[in-house]
Amino acid sequence: MARNKYDVDESMETQFDMNQLKRLGKYVGPYKKDLITTIVVMVISSALSMLQPLFLKYIMDDILANVDEIGSNRAIIEIVIVSFLMLGVTGIIASILKIKIKLTNRVGQGVIHSLRKDLFDHLQELPFSYYDDKPHGKIQVRVVNYVNNLSDLLSNGIVNTITDLFSLIFIICFMLYLNVKLTLICMCGLPILIAVIMFIKSRQRKAWQIQSNKQSNLNAYIAESINGIRVTQSFVRERENIDIFNKLSDSYRVHWLKAVRYNFILSPLVDTITSVTTALIYVLGVSWIAEGVTVGVIIAFTGYISRFWAPITTLAGFYNSVINSMAYLDRIFETIDEPVLVKDEPGAVPIPEIKGEVEFKDVCFAYEEGQMILDHVNFKANVGDTYAIVGPTGAGKTTIINLLSRFYNLNSGEILIDGYDISKATIQSIRSQMGVMLQDSFIFSGTIMDNIRYGNMEATDEEVITAAKTVCAHDFIMSTDNGYDTEVNERGSRLSSGQRQLISFARALLANPKILILDEATSSIDTETEILLQEGLNKLLKGRTSFIIAHRLSTIKNASCIMYIDNGNIQEMGTHEELMQNPDGEYYQLYMSQYSFLDK
Repeated sequence: MARNKYDVDESMETQFDMNQLKRLGKYVGPYKKDLITTIVVMVISSALSMLQPLFLKYIMDDILANVDEIGSNRAIIEIVIVSFLMLGVTGIIASILKIKIKLTNRVGQGVIHSLRKDLFDHLQELPFSYYDDKPHGKIQVRVVNYVNNLSDLLSNGIVNTITDLFSLIFIICFMLYLNVKLTLICMCGLPILIAVIMFIKSRQRKAWQIQSNKQSNLNAYIAESINGIRVTQSFVRERENIDIFNKLSDSYRVHWLKAVRYNFILSPLVDTITSVTTALIYVLGVSWIAEGVTVGVIIAFTGYISRFWAPITTLAGFYNSVINSMAYLDRIFETIDEPVLVKDEPGAVPIPEIKGEVEFKDVCFAYEEGQMILDHVNFKANVGDTYAIVGPTGAGKTTIINLLSRFYNLNSGEILIDGYDISKATIQSIRSQMGVMLQDSFIFSGTIMDNIRYGNMEATDEEVITAAKTVCAHDFIMSTDNGYDTEVNERGSRLSSGQRQLISFARALLANPKILILDEATSSIDTETEILLQEGLNKLLKGRTSFIIAHRLSTIKNASCIMYIDNGNIQEMGTHEELMQNPDGEYYQLYMSQYSFLDK
């Protein structure tokens, strides 16, 4: 069971720092050309937009104020000319905006694609232990929701912030050019805004971290509920599940409202400051008319006030986006930084084509500290041997094959294949020469042909069909709607458990492995099919080293060696006939209890 459940908030191992944003910047690097182009055209757009208040000033101070001198006809002509100039500037700005939207979306979606790819690639390499400790829904939310939440920041935030900084510089320069005192009045609200930002900074980040935890919990429960819907309906648990969902959803809603409340502080504050400074401009500007301030200057200044606070509002919005995104970046980079515990050691080399000799030498392993699953296990399987592994639940049967497949690292000891220590060989070279059918017969969405070919992507259709015939899957496949081209749902929900196992078995056989691992391969196959399957298995197992975990002891009577595992070690070992000669042995007791049960 995963230690982190759907109702347990995740804790952060490390605190966020600005280096995370720098790290995100590396993903933006490949799109530097598009960014620079966008910034340049947006700076041009910002500069052009600064002309419009000057046009109004020109109309007020140079045309309308002097209409008696230049004549009404000339004044009208000049106003029309200025109006067309303003319209032309507006058209240029609109064209630039179209370019900006196209480029920023390309940059943003490109960065998101790269980030999601790195995240998913890393998840493919993480060991089983990572997935054992975390609900799958909490992993999925990082790849989909958290990365998507960065979209606006990457698509518009970076470009808008840079261009608005330039706009702010242009605006201040134009305002200072018109009147220094009025400019200082416009800027008097900045200290208040900065103080508020500093006050809410840590509170806002914490609120969004909590919100991301609640979103993760909700997503984890949804995934768990969908996967377990058959059990839910079988035990009539729909009402209880709905109550749990409503509780998690309500918690998410409450904390989202708390978090988003901080986002709504800055925008009204900026609007208030804008209104106050505009009023001051009118009041003081009018009183300073006698000192040389013209009506045109006042009108131009009121136009610049909205432009002055607009980039500041954008910068405040960008700040909000950064704070909000920090909670998601924490989780994304935490996952990417998750160590790949099972990986090729430095200097690891590909293992040559194997024959199939397997040896466990003093192997010790524990999933968690202090809970030893295998304790000094020793055995040797020769080429072509079939080793059956039996024992009570939790004894370590599946652990043995997981270690042989290098899904986990050993605590101590060695596992040798043909004399090569597998810890010093590349993982790809080991697993590519094994055929593994785990207890969970996972079927991917797609055709039956694709699912079988998953074990060998280069196999021909004829080879796929041959593998299916060997495991007695061909007849049931041909009875489906479209034979091997029949589409199956995720996890093979349209197939019976026995049919799923047969497909998984064919997938393992198609890999043509030197070492074959079967974990409860026939647990869901009916007795009639099992008899047919055993014939195919006898042909398949010949010349291959095989490890079979089975609770149905009738399927392993012909094994070269049977190991009874319990209490972390091999309690008994031998052929079926040898073990049955010891009435006091664990295997004898297990076989007789099962045989007596079946006999009844």
